[in-house]
Amino acid sequence: MIIIKSGTSLWSTAFFIYLLLQPHKMKKRHEQKLVIVSIALLLVLNIPIVLVFNLDGAIFGIPLFYFYVFTVWILSIIISYIVLKRYYE
Repeated sequence: MIIIKSGTSLWSTAFFIYLLLQPHKMKKRHEQKLVIVSIALLLVLNIPIVLVFNLDGAIFGIPLFYFYVFTVWILSIIISYIVLKRYYE
C-alpha cells in the first residue's frame, strides 16, 4: 500500500506511477508527452529558476513568486489533462 502525504508533487508522481502500472492503453509517444511535462515541471520549479521570480512585484495583487508557482502548476494540470483526455484510450 502506498501512503501519499499532502503535496502536489507526490500526488502527480503517484498518478504517473499508477498510469505506468496499468496495462498500456496509450501509445508510447503520448506517454512521452507526459514524461516531457514532468521533466519541464522539474526544471521550471527548480530553486534557481523560482528564485528569479522572488521579487517585490505583484500581478493582480498577487505576489510575483506565488503567481509564477501557481501559474506553472495550473498549466501543468491543464496540459496533462489534455494529453490524457485526448490520447488515453
